[in-house]
Amino acid sequence: MINATLEHVEELAAGLSPQEQMKLVARISERLCNQMPAEHATAEREREEQLRVAERLLAECEDIEDDSQGLDTAELIRQMRDERIEQICRTNA
Repeated sequence: MINATLEHVEELAAGLSPQEQMKLVARISERLCNQMPAEHATAEREREEQLRVAERLLAECEDIEDDSQGLDTAELIRQMRDERIEQICRTNA
């Protein structure tokens, strides 16, 4: 194996015709793809599938009609909590 710097290889590649540079890029890409571990490819496919599932779920959520009718559920829960605390305090008094 010849030790060459990236800059030197870039200089050499710049001396090639555009067609030859494209062939070089294709060969390098093919070699790198063949060297990529199968587990990395599997992980990438899993991430892509997770993204597809998330996009489908998001689309479904967008289709769900808001049936809260303007209710502030956080405020409703606070009121229920406060009422329960009052009940407990009255019972213990």
